[in-house]
Amino acid sequence: MDVAFMWETFLILLSGLPLTLELALTSIIAGGILALFLSLFAVAGGPIGRGLTRGYVFVFRGSPLLVQMFLIYYGLGQFRPLLQELGLWAIFREPYWCAVIALTLNTAAYTSEIFRGGLKAVSLQQVEAARACGMSGLLLFRRIVLPIAIRHALPAYGNEIILMLKATALASVITIMEVTGLAGKLIADSFRAFEVFIVAGAIYLAVTFLVTRLMMIIEFWLSPHLRMRPPTLA
Repeated sequence: MDVAFMWETFLILLSGLPLTLELALTSIIAGGILALFLSLFAVAGGPIGRGLTRGYVFVFRGSPLLVQMFLIYYGLGQFRPLLQELGLWAIFREPYWCAVIALTLNTAAYTSEIFRGGLKAVSLQQVEAARACGMSGLLLFRRIVLPIAIRHALPAYGNEIILMLKATALASVITIMEVTGLAGKLIADSFRAFEVFIVAGAIYLAVTFLVTRLMMIIEFWLSPHLRMRPPTLA
């Protein structure tokens, strides 16, 4: 392996990391907000809410993200006159926004199930204890249900964040030059796939490690019982 070439490759691929992180962060935030509404709709929306949420989750979990991205970027282009009339063509003609929409809709389906599981994990005894203390409605949800649900959902949600970070690599197929897109361009120019992908993999691995550490810190911060020191005998 050519170390000098790998260093040059690292510097080039590193320039695409901000776009990768931007894609991931935007999609995760937007998908998390959408997933929260979907999970609440599934838990408290009655039969209609549960049916609509299950249909949404089934479609976006049951089809590949790459197909969803192609449908949004290439497929919706067939409806350009309609999108122009609605004032949406300025969004759907841009590869970046098509990738964000596809990633957002996809992660919202998975995250809504994670959030729904977290909400259902809140025991009835904890809710009744809060009601006995005079809490109800939004205060009960904000002070008791939501924090407990987040603690239950956080490990699985951390995995979903990591998966979405790696899923941004699919944006390269619709001409977005993030880390994987730049790697493909370098391979086409140099025909040295092994070194390029080794460097690209190392970059993703480093970012994933940092995200994993951050999720562990958040989980530790949200779990006061983990910070309690066991009593010592005098």
